[in-house]
Amino acid sequence: MTRDRSRGRAGSARDADSFFGAADDRKVERKERQLCRQVQEAVSEALAGIEDDVLLEVWVADVEPAPDAGRLAVIVQAPRGASPEEVAARLEKVAGYLRGEVASAITRKRVPTLTFRVLPPETGGES
Repeated sequence: MTRDRSRGRAGSARDADSFFGAADDRKVERKERQLCRQVQEAVSEALAGIEDDVLLEVWVADVEPAPDAGRLAVIVQAPRGASPEEVAARLEKVAGYLRGEVASAITRKRVPTLTFRVLPPETGGES
């Protein structure tokens, strides 16, 4: 005779998703992170090639979904001596060019819309 091993555990059965999240959710998050990294690299390289003294000094700090991968927020650090408003205005002028560079760097049917958030310049003290 075999023992019923499930006896006493009928109400406590849980699937793996309750502990680790759904596999589909993890895959979507991983793909979004991968896309954000690719966009960050593409925008950084594109900004390095623009002949603009202010944008040449801009540092791409992060890229994150806003609210999903169809629209990405590119977070940049303004250089010293430049106001965030000035940097934002210059980024808007070259937004089409940057989106084109992103399109050539990624393999997706639709290129995400880029929005820009400009952080003020760092004011770290130099000794």
